[in-house]
Amino acid sequence: MSALENFKDKFKEFKPTSWAVVNRTTVYLLILIVTIMGVQKFITLPKESFPEVKVPYVFVQTIYAGNTPMDIENLVTQPLEKEIKGITGVKIEKLTSTSYQDLSLVVVEFATNVKIEDALQKVKDAIDKARKDLPTDLTQEPTAMEFNLSEIPVMYVNVSGNYDPLQLKEYADELKDKLEDISQISRIDLVGAPEREFQVNVDNMKMQAADITFNDIANAIRYENMDISGGQLEVGTMKRNLQLKGQLKTAYDIQSIVVRNSKGSPIYLRDIATIQDTVKETESYARLNGKNVITLNIVKRSGENLIATADAVKEISNRISKERFPKDVSINITGDQSISTQASFNELINSIIIGFVLVLVILMFFMGITNAFFVALSVPLSMFVAFIFLPLGELIIGNNITLNFMVLFALLFGLGIIVDDAIVVIENTHRIFVEANGAISSTNAAKMAAGEVFAPVLSGTLTTLAPFVPLMFWPGMIGKFMIYLPLMLIFTLSASLLVAFIMNPVFAVDFMNHKDDDPNFRGEKGKIFKRPFFIAAVVGGILFDIVGLLTNSSTMVFLGNLTLFIALMGVLNAYFFEGWVHQFQNRVLPWIMNHYESLLKWALKGYRPVYLLLGTLGLLIFSFFVISVSTATGRTKVVFFPDNEPNFIYVYLKLPTGTDVEYTDSLLRQLETRVDKVLGKNNPVVESVISNVAVGAAEEGMGGSGSATQPELGRLQISFVPFEKRHGKSTQPYLDSIRAAIKGVPGAEITVDKEQGGPPTDPPVNIEVSSENFTNLASTAIALKNYLDSVNIEGVEELKMNIDLKSPEITLKVNREKALSEGVSSAQIGQQIRSALFGLEASKIKEGDEEYKIQIRNSAVQRKNLTDLLNMTIAFRDMATGQFKSVPIISLVDVDYTNTLGSVKRIDQKRTITLVSGLLTGYTAPGVNAEIKKAVDQFRSPEDVTIAQTGEGKQQQETTDFLGGAFIGAILLILLVLVWQFNSMGKAVIILTEIIFSIVGVLLGFALFGMTISTIMVGVGILGLAGIVIKNGILVIEFADELRARGLKTRDAVIQAGKTRIIPVLLTAVAAITALFPLAVGFNINFYSMFSELNPKIFLGGESMMFWGPLSWTIIFGLIVAFFLTLVMVPSMYLIYERLKRPMRRTFGGKWISFMGMPPFTIIFGFLMIISNIIQKRRVSRRRRKLANDPNANEAFIGSWF
Repeated sequence: MSALENFKDKFKEFKPTSWAVVNRTTVYLLILIVTIMGVQKFITLPKESFPEVKVPYVFVQTIYAGNTPMDIENLVTQPLEKEIKGITGVKIEKLTSTSYQDLSLVVVEFATNVKIEDALQKVKDAIDKARKDLPTDLTQEPTAMEFNLSEIPVMYVNVSGNYDPLQLKEYADELKDKLEDISQISRIDLVGAPEREFQVNVDNMKMQAADITFNDIANAIRYENMDISGGQLEVGTMKRNLQLKGQLKTAYDIQSIVVRNSKGSPIYLRDIATIQDTVKETESYARLNGKNVITLNIVKRSGENLIATADAVKEISNRISKERFPKDVSINITGDQSISTQASFNELINSIIIGFVLVLVILMFFMGITNAFFVALSVPLSMFVAFIFLPLGELIIGNNITLNFMVLFALLFGLGIIVDDAIVVIENTHRIFVEANGAISSTNAAKMAAGEVFAPVLSGTLTTLAPFVPLMFWPGMIGKFMIYLPLMLIFTLSASLLVAFIMNPVFAVDFMNHKDDDPNFRGEKGKIFKRPFFIAAVVGGILFDIVGLLTNSSTMVFLGNLTLFIALMGVLNAYFFEGWVHQFQNRVLPWIMNHYESLLKWALKGYRPVYLLLGTLGLLIFSFFVISVSTATGRTKVVFFPDNEPNFIYVYLKLPTGTDVEYTDSLLRQLETRVDKVLGKNNPVVESVISNVAVGAAEEGMGGSGSATQPELGRLQISFVPFEKRHGKSTQPYLDSIRAAIKGVPGAEITVDKEQGGPPTDPPVNIEVSSENFTNLASTAIALKNYLDSVNIEGVEELKMNIDLKSPEITLKVNREKALSEGVSSAQIGQQIRSALFGLEASKIKEGDEEYKIQIRNSAVQRKNLTDLLNMTIAFRDMATGQFKSVPIISLVDVDYTNTLGSVKRIDQKRTITLVSGLLTGYTAPGVNAEIKKAVDQFRSPEDVTIAQTGEGKQQQETTDFLGGAFIGAILLILLVLVWQFNSMGKAVIILTEIIFSIVGVLLGFALFGMTISTIMVGVGILGLAGIVIKNGILVIEFADELRARGLKTRDAVIQAGKTRIIPVLLTAVAAITALFPLAVGFNINFYSMFSELNPKIFLGGESMMFWGPLSWTIIFGLIVAFFLTLVMVPSMYLIYERLKRPMRRTFGGKWISFMGMPPFTIIFGFLMIISNIIQKRRVSRRRRKLANDPNANEAFIGSWF
């Protein structure tokens, strides 16, 4: 039946499309404006790897010197926690605290919908309330700070050379000054740089013999190191500033200072102390490939372009190195995030281009070259429209949108879906235009086509968007990270609707003709060489190439070769492509349509639709069984986030608290040697090996601070070259080899890990042991760790406690009665020891913009000897007698060698010790945690101690629960749209079953190929798949309803609808699959180098494939199965529905029976169908007996349902 058979003078139309095809000039101007604005927005958007998420964490730091962790907990941490926990108006997700020696750190994690500014103010208010309960002599008042991911360095610039450390620091300072001129940089931190200071190393015996104290020396220096303004002095008619210049400049100036003792006798400072202009004692070490370096940590401003920032840093560093620095001073850049960002950015951009080209080729064969070009144009136009509306997206998520992985993948994900609307509109326009054979103009064909398909296309778009709406409400940090995906997809798919009905019809009206559909059309191929476009392309391409070669401009060469390539495609099109397309359209497509029609006629005969439905249900059950077996046997692994090849490998070294930094450094050098043996010399895949001791060596998540000095910690960072430069060599084996090589270091905890991809997650193994009784808590944590170690659970790398229970300490207990009788206070004793050992800052020497401390303390020998320290005397004037008095410290204190806690940790106001571990290669968190749970369940612990498994496993469960809820929400939204369109629950249920059955492809695909299932990516993929497969079913059923309205019988209508819609259904499936396939297999082509250097740099793999592969394969597997379901099962279920609708309503009394077709009532509905069928057979049997002798009765009437 012709689609135009029932069209009269008046036809259904969509008014905006009708306006667009009449006002084509206005639409072309609109297209130009959209293109310019979209390109400008794309170019200017900041580029980075992952979204810049505002983490709703607030840190409260308080310093109270001279207190143990237990004292800090009682005096500082608990009062702060009490007030913070009482904050109202905002939701606190988690409250954690760590009490160290002298330091309290409280971390408040708010709900992700809380604005960080509000959270920060609430915490500051709580601190103010807590001040009444805090000690009055705090060294530093509580300070609240927000956590900002942009404060993490984006790259490290290392300055090294065979120079004096101070000289090397001068070079580093010069480079830092130049780099700070870059507007995108927030700040630069120097690490590993020696700190100049003037040391006054006192000989304590001489100082005591001279009756001089540390305070006497400090005051003498302080009062000499001054510039004092005396005011303005009138000199004639002028006023001049009168200024005393007394600033100290050199060590000699300090040596010459006279100190007066208690009797007023003058003593030169040089007689009792050695004064040096030197550097502080080494507290940390940094090395690059075995050489000492000074590192500049580059921190960019929030929202700035990462790639542009890195390029500016590299350009200035190279210029300074060549123009200012000696040749033997080298500048090396490491940890450059822009490299992986640029690589992944290029991979995704190239994947978009490859997908676009493949989609264009597919469309070309199915729709003809002209129509394919119109449809393909909808891709960039939809993206440009989406970019224009990004400011609206920023208002929705409350953060700046950058061009990151999530945004780019959303564009790639949408690539195959964007063209769906355009395919349906253009294909329908083309069909009407051709079938009319000149009877209808292209303008009216466009109006008719838009009016005919607008309702199903609109509902199809809405159902495609529906699954992504719940994802906008994804809670937690992962939701903050993933929200960019649904947001960009919603914008892009909404834009595709606008493009399909406003812009695409205009192209069709102006350029559509009958030549592409005439099988006898050949054309004169040689005319291509005479066309102005071809001549201009060839001449322009040659000129671009000449200019590029003369100016050494790769961009000009790129443009030239690209232009010549387009001209070559024109020639190939004329001589080859056009003929191939006509052959395909006139032979292959009719063959597909005719065979599909035959298949439908076979499938829709008798009880075959029922058998097919039951078979599909059996296949669904079978797929769940197969995936269960595959995961149980370990063939298919389940992970939280996709695993990636290491770009960085970290080796963390932890020694007992109190270990000397020199010993830590010596041990780390041994590890460096072992790692070097694993890596080998001049390994082409290794970029650098960086060593850090004490500073920047803390393991993330273990309670350390990156800037704190922790002499017991060391870290090695092995950086690998970008993926495309590895030439297929995997870096994963290095992770396992390094783990094996560094075992067997006595007394050391060593962890080997790689960088974390995606949003921040907790450790894969995380066991929290909590109790208010610290004795029971510590003993249980130790016992549990030893027990789990003895069980030897496979996959656990090494269980570690996040606190040190034995921190060595020498305790001096003041004999208060004796001290007070001598007139000495505890403060005097403590200050004397601190001044002698740690030092006393007397003043600072200024030199230009820099200031250098003048530090007073005992000589090196005396301050490192406990006996010398205790033999010091407390010298003071006795107020009772007026005499100068000297009391030895050893007579006032008792010495005790003890161990104390390294820290005290609390979670939600409960003392907690956490056991954490990474996983060995080949193991997944769910499997390992399941084995740990079995072991923990058999472990006996005191009643007041609770043990909970949290970490990544808990996050994974929360994510799975959310995605399950989101899936149900998506189903309900889709159901609402379908019922709104069809006003039928039964037809809505038919289309919804496509979602359930499409999961068959996902489960069987992952099981068959043994691929790893990522909970997040596969979950999001299934949600996206739900929206895609729905659209095809809508097209078939909507057109079947229309054909039935024109008078066709149900079976004939559904066969004709399937045959008519097979092309758009096939195209939408193939377009989505081909768009994602390059990313799924990791096929990469560098299009820029392909035309500028004639080197495509093809490689397989990459970070984008590893991260997005599971989601891509989910869509691909699901669409393959869903395509066949749409072609066969939707018509079958439609026929079953129409045949059962009235009998079942009559049997069970009402339309309510249609609701029983919805999951999870489908099984009940199936039994009701069987009951209804049995009842019908009984009716038929009675009718046959009753009409056995009636000559007018026929078999059709007797067996009828009606």
